[in-house]
Amino acid sequence: MAAPSPGPHEVLAPSPEAGHRAATSSSGRRGLLWRLRDKQSRLGLFEIGPGHELHQLTCMMQAGLWAATQVSMDHPPTGLPTEEDFSEVLTQVHEGFELGTLAGPAFARLRRSLGLAEEDYQAALGPGGPYLQFLSTSKSKASFFLSHDQRFFLKTLRRREVQALLAHLPRYVQHLQRHPHSLLARLLGVHSLRVAQGKKSVFYPTGRISERYDIKGCEVSRWVEPAPEGSPLVLVLKDLNFQGKTINLGPQRSWLLRQMELDTAFLRDLNVLDYSLLMAFQRLHEDERGPGSSLIFRTARSMRGVQSLEEPETQNRRLLPDAPNALHILDGPEQRYFLGLVDLTTVYGLRKRLEHLWKTLRYPGRTFSTVSPTRYARRLCQWVEAHTE
Repeated sequence: MAAPSPGPHEVLAPSPEAGHRAATSSSGRRGLLWRLRDKQSRLGLFEIGPGHELHQLTCMMQAGLWAATQVSMDHPPTGLPTEEDFSEVLTQVHEGFELGTLAGPAFARLRRSLGLAEEDYQAALGPGGPYLQFLSTSKSKASFFLSHDQRFFLKTLRRREVQALLAHLPRYVQHLQRHPHSLLARLLGVHSLRVAQGKKSVFYPTGRISERYDIKGCEVSRWVEPAPEGSPLVLVLKDLNFQGKTINLGPQRSWLLRQMELDTAFLRDLNVLDYSLLMAFQRLHEDERGPGSSLIFRTARSMRGVQSLEEPETQNRRLLPDAPNALHILDGPEQRYFLGLVDLTTVYGLRKRLEHLWKTLRYPGRTFSTVSPTRYARRLCQWVEAHTE
């Protein structure tokens, strides 16, 4: 995630070479797995190698994020959270660039609460392998990346989006503590990169994804031309591409509808709109179907704190500590569904109110994304209710 300019605290960061050595050491036991993954065809992903126009930039990001995580490892937050945890700005000076870390202690606490080891986070985002560029159908000018192990999703943000995110961060953390199975995307860090003379978290697994959708519950500008038949690309489609289809969740449908109400009510109270329900579908193998066979139940058994598989929540455990995906995962009778609410930083201010007025005149009788937060939340919940069974 991009962020505002770095603040007053400065430290000299370790060199990129040091980061590379540590990342290589801590991830050595998984190096073979990553090399095998590198040989797989990546649908809609492009490796940012030495010849790529973004290679130098992503190398800076990797070195900077490795050093930033090292700070939280050397000085982990202790005691109860404070206001300073959410307002701290740390600037680390590297050769040729500076990386700022915003609200570092607050995000370190959040990662720890999710069961994410800082060593794993550092190894994934550091110089252990090239980032992947993600092919997006978004109309924004944001850049999208995946970590080299495809475990973490990185996205650039505008300054005002970062300001909104940080302003709401305490309430966001409180909501996740109150609703540990929330569909809200887990935001794991906010950084700024300033080059001498301008990050991020979570997407789909690599294999067997058949469809991807970005849903806003409206129709204007919500169609993506699908990739030609036989193309290796799997694009992120939109609302109009989903017409005539349903999500078959079986007994887990009621949980999803209730969690959508809780999460969108939270976003409504923050005066936020224009977020998306991100979805991906994966066909279940025969041995993954039926009680006790699904990924959800196998993971629930291994996670600390799960007392009984009779509890409804154990069917809906987020898999960040145990699998390379922090979207919510639900198994239906035939398919596995990856679901999450993303892009949580657009505030319904004056600019959006004027945009709403213009679109009302431009698209009479049609639904579009820029509406009041109350209407936006209600409409997206209605979409989920109408398209699930």
